[in-house]
Amino acid sequence: MTTNSATLQQLYLAATGHRPTSVEILPGAGSNRRYYRLRGNPTLIGVCGTSVDENKAFIYMARHFEEKGLPVPHVHATSEDLTCYLQDDLGNTQLFDAIAHGRETGRFDADEVALLRKTIRLLPRLQCEGAEDMDFSVCHPQPEFNRRSILWDLSYFKYCFLKATGLEFQEDRLEDDYEKMCDILLSTPTPTFMYRDFQSRNVMVHHGEPFFIDFQGGRKGPVFYDVASFLWQAKAHFPPELRNELLADYLDELRHYLPMPEETFRHQLRHYVLFRTLQVLGAYGFRGYFERKPHFLQSVPFAVENLRQLLAEGFPEYPYLSQMLEELTNLPQFVFERNKQKLTVRVMSFSYRKGIPEDPTGNGGGYVFDCRAVHNPGRYEQYRHLTGRDEPVIRFLEEDGEILTFLAQVDTLVDAHVQRYLERGFEHLMVCFGCTGGQHRSVYAAEHVARHLHEKFGIRVELEHREQQIHQFV
Repeated sequence: MTTNSATLQQLYLAATGHRPTSVEILPGAGSNRRYYRLRGNPTLIGVCGTSVDENKAFIYMARHFEEKGLPVPHVHATSEDLTCYLQDDLGNTQLFDAIAHGRETGRFDADEVALLRKTIRLLPRLQCEGAEDMDFSVCHPQPEFNRRSILWDLSYFKYCFLKATGLEFQEDRLEDDYEKMCDILLSTPTPTFMYRDFQSRNVMVHHGEPFFIDFQGGRKGPVFYDVASFLWQAKAHFPPELRNELLADYLDELRHYLPMPEETFRHQLRHYVLFRTLQVLGAYGFRGYFERKPHFLQSVPFAVENLRQLLAEGFPEYPYLSQMLEELTNLPQFVFERNKQKLTVRVMSFSYRKGIPEDPTGNGGGYVFDCRAVHNPGRYEQYRHLTGRDEPVIRFLEEDGEILTFLAQVDTLVDAHVQRYLERGFEHLMVCFGCTGGQHRSVYAAEHVARHLHEKFGIRVELEHREQQIHQFV
């Protein structure tokens, strides 16, 4: 039994009067804290962290916010040395996962939008009501968002991300623009709580309602930062119209607490979006390039794409920074990654009896592979009512082997095509597989190629089995 586990079990016993039935280690995130699920009645989450000041900040804030009626986990018990504590178990569903369909397709359904609107409307309450009577001296590592914390984050970007790209730049000119950015960011202070890492991975969905977690880095600070963090989160993939809708919801709720002209808010928000994007890239650089954590490396292209879109609007206040960032977003490794977000490969199965599929993109079609030369499972009674997605048919085709030889050649050809499309920035490619009935061989082939392309290139793949009326994204 580990020291952390033993400590948490003792806390659980003291809080409930009995021991937990089991203790399991939960996956970690970007911090050095360790999380455990202690099952029993009730089931609780145990947290152990080496930074006592950070733990103390979270425990204080959680209790303070709970007294204000804000949706945060209740802290049930803490160890004497404040290295471990127990809190409510809010389940396993992060808001990030609850909006997965929208993030992956760019089309958020009504339930996802409703959940996002509910979350963004809670933010002004946390920022404004949460700041009332708060002892900001407990905040760690800084009680307030100030010039020093801004320069820390900008240095984080410079040393942990920018230098790692190999791009050459003049540090003195960059620092001049950093100073200008500090002046602008601090020009509109608000007497509010700044969550600092308000993003969908730090919101749990419990019984359909959003709950806030991981706010231990919060401090006194302006409201703009959290809005930028949430609406421009690198992998949230919010389309502009949804982002504007959510921003309107936020401003509508903010008016109850902090009247501010919308034009003033939006102007200042732009600078915070740029600053937050640089801060995030610094964090991704450190966690990805130096700590070798793949989750953070996977997020880099999304953040760089956010940066590219921001620069399109122009930041004349920071001439050298803007020039350097333009060069950054056009580095070959980021152009290639950006093109991954643009390309959609549509993979289809079909029956030749019903004709070759049309290309709805207007590009005139793409590859059409004829699977009819492959041994057909449909000739055998036991497979006739199954498809190429069913295990017996898959086993038949793979043990027979003809389709594997066929697909090895298809993969080579299509891979080369996708590689070239990514280099040139094309947006659509169509790959179709036909057989007699569009049921066995073509379905298996389409499934194989769709998975292969997604796994090899990390691109968006739209999979359709026309005759089964199945349409999904891989």
